[in-house]
Amino acid sequence: MSTKRLVGLFAIGAALVAVVVVAGLVFSTMGTFLVNGIPNISWEFLTEAPRNNNTEGGIFPAIYGTTLLVIVMSILGVPIGTITAIYLNEYTRAGALMPRIIRFAVNTLAGVPSIVFGLFGLGFFVQFVGKGMDTLVGNTEAVWAKPALIWSAATLAALTLPVVIVSVEEALKTVPREMRESSLALGATRWQTIWKIVLPSSTTGILTGSILAIGRSAGEVAPILFTGVVYSLPELPEGITSQFMHLGYHLFVLSTQSPDVDKTLPLQYATTLVLLLLTFTLNFAATFIRSRLRKKQYR
Repeated sequence: MSTKRLVGLFAIGAALVAVVVVAGLVFSTMGTFLVNGIPNISWEFLTEAPRNNNTEGGIFPAIYGTTLLVIVMSILGVPIGTITAIYLNEYTRAGALMPRIIRFAVNTLAGVPSIVFGLFGLGFFVQFVGKGMDTLVGNTEAVWAKPALIWSAATLAALTLPVVIVSVEEALKTVPREMRESSLALGATRWQTIWKIVLPSSTTGILTGSILAIGRSAGEVAPILFTGVVYSLPELPEGITSQFMHLGYHLFVLSTQSPDVDKTLPLQYATTLVLLLLTFTLNFAATFIRSRLRKKQYR
């Protein structure tokens, strides 16, 4: 057997082994949570508030808080990331100083530990922005200058900005340059070209960035530790200035802060399974919308 054939067989074998290992890890992990989590999930568990120091009751406030957090984060982060990507790809020249600075900042943000974002959110959003808003409107008590849902969402938006920017910019690059030039040659302005030609052609890429941001943010706990999440809160948040419960933090509390960790082990499995299912549901919804838009675009 020739050396080339041996190398080819080795490459195929290594790829198959990698696929088996990855698939095995995924299925074993999901299987563990399914086997141990499903028996402990009930209607009461999904619809009730936690009781008795989180050792009894349900997780509905945590489900509601996590869903609301992800939605607000997407509203804050995706437009900013998209606008930044449009500026970098459509309005700057290759090698110019400003886009190099912005890309350096984006790459730096991508490597910052998530706990640092939490401290940044506390110092900038809560203490600086929030206190400034209270002073501006004349509030005698802290309304904005306190941990809240809006500041946790803003912190997660900052955390996921690199993901959105890179994904959207790559999508914009797939639009042929000839389409832009044809639009400009017909008398359209640069913004009309972007709005009518570039963005519709890269909608699926923008949604891909949103999906990645949702997947990244749904399970993050460290960035929201100091900016809005609470140990236990039976009431649902009344607005964006309210504090909230979160499935990831609730799981952390059950596994480390509970007075009887062994007693809460079934709740830990059930909470983990619900968090995974919620993340998959949000991702599936965004993927479904992207698929429908893609079919409509190429119809």
